[in-house]
Amino acid sequence: MDKKVISSFAELEALVGQELGVSDWHEIKQDQINLFADATLDHQWIHVDVEKAKKESTFGNTIAHGYLTLSLLPYLWEQIVEVQNIKDQINYGIEHFKFNQPVIVGSRVRLHVKVGSVVDLRGTTKATMTVKLEIEGNRKPAYDGEIVFLYHFNS
Repeated sequence: MDKKVISSFAELEALVGQELGVSDWHEIKQDQINLFADATLDHQWIHVDVEKAKKESTFGNTIAHGYLTLSLLPYLWEQIVEVQNIKDQINYGIEHFKFNQPVIVGSRVRLHVKVGSVVDLRGTTKATMTVKLEIEGNRKPAYDGEIVFLYHFNS
């Protein structure tokens, strides 16, 4: 898959309303869930107790933390877009975000990105991207919403 390369405000602005692309599939594995639980101190059984989840969960297995799926965004984003000619990029915000469906261990997910809006704030580019995390074989995405970046392009 070819990454979309963006090198200026004008190039990004020209993409408003367009889909930038779709990432590769990423499988959610139990060891990734366990490591996330350790990092965030969130060891709720629905995420980490495989045997209990198989017996008692309505999902029949463990599920990924919602915030784990959100934290995959930078990894999946990098597969879709390469922003060049910048001094820095800042994660500015998350807006209108909704977790729609849990991601069961063993599921594969991929990110869809569309440019929502681009605004020049006195030389700083504020870019709002519409994102959706698709779960393979499911109608509803794991989540959808908007992420906002600030870019400082070199002249």
